[in-house]
Amino acid sequence: MSKADEIYVTEQGLEDMKKELEYLQQEKRPEVINALKEARALGDLSENAEYDAARSEQAEVEAKIANLSQMIENAVVIQSADTDVVSIGNTVKIEYVEDGETDTYTIVGSTEADPFENKISNESPIAAAIIGLKKGDVAKVTSPNGEYEVKILDIK
Repeated sequence: MSKADEIYVTEQGLEDMKKELEYLQQEKRPEVINALKEARALGDLSENAEYDAARSEQAEVEAKIANLSQMIENAVVIQSADTDVVSIGNTVKIEYVEDGETDTYTIVGSTEADPFENKISNESPIAAAIIGLKKGDVAKVTSPNGEYEVKILDIK
């Protein structure tokens, strides 16, 4: 596995992917196969909308299974992070230097990023700028909206 193929996940993220894969393989796939059988029984396949829909759903399910399988195979579980420097797995409190506002983010792999839960991808502009820095350091963040500076207040 090359570094480019690695997918960083927490232990919980990996468990969630495994559960979803198991659901798709054990429950969803058989449902789709059954729907295909029922649609095939309706007769002429050339003008059978149910059959077309079932084939389309089968393709989606199989693509999800293949994608999840590859992600699980390439998963690198984030170990408990060092709190001396910012790294994947840390929760970091930052201050926006310009206006003094603060935010707290947990840095996760791209597959687990969820801005509504303040989980940002290690590939995001803020995370990319602060990874490897220490408490008290100031980083310049380059984002699509321009450049700004953030100060690292705390690392957990």
